[in-house]
Amino acid sequence: MDESDPEALVYLSLGSNRGDSRRLLEEAVRALGDLPGTRVVARSGLYRTAPVGYLDQPEFLNQVVALRTRLAPHSLLDVTQGLERAAGREAGPRWGPRTLDLDLLWYDGTQVDDALLQLPHPRMEERRFVLEPLAELAPGLVLAGGETVAEALRKTVDQTVERCDATEV
Repeated sequence: MDESDPEALVYLSLGSNRGDSRRLLEEAVRALGDLPGTRVVARSGLYRTAPVGYLDQPEFLNQVVALRTRLAPHSLLDVTQGLERAAGREAGPRWGPRTLDLDLLWYDGTQVDDALLQLPHPRMEERRFVLEPLAELAPGLVLAGGETVAEALRKTVDQTVERCDATEV
């Protein structure tokens, strides 16, 4: 992070496929913007997406937001996990149904690899439900594999992702 700008640029993925997903995502974005030293600077449209990994579940509603924050990566992770719990997220199968799922995708170019957090997110380059909304906000962002978001997106055409109008959700 540049010392002249104490705020880090962060991209987060939001997803939900249980309950009122649209309302849950709206509340999560609002809560993120209310965090100390944090502001939401951009948000993608909403996307209806097929589940990945654990297929026996409803479609997800996904979105990506860009934040400017003074929170450190692990502090932001703690807060996002608290928001998930507050939304009723419970333990379940890996990649299973969720009331709210918040994933830190990219934190101002920072690399973290520990038991709690991996940054950049290790699987985002494989997931169209992340890349499609992220491409709205940062198509030229260079990912860990050396490709831009737009380039990585072109390799995930086999995954079902559909942008939603507000009235469709």
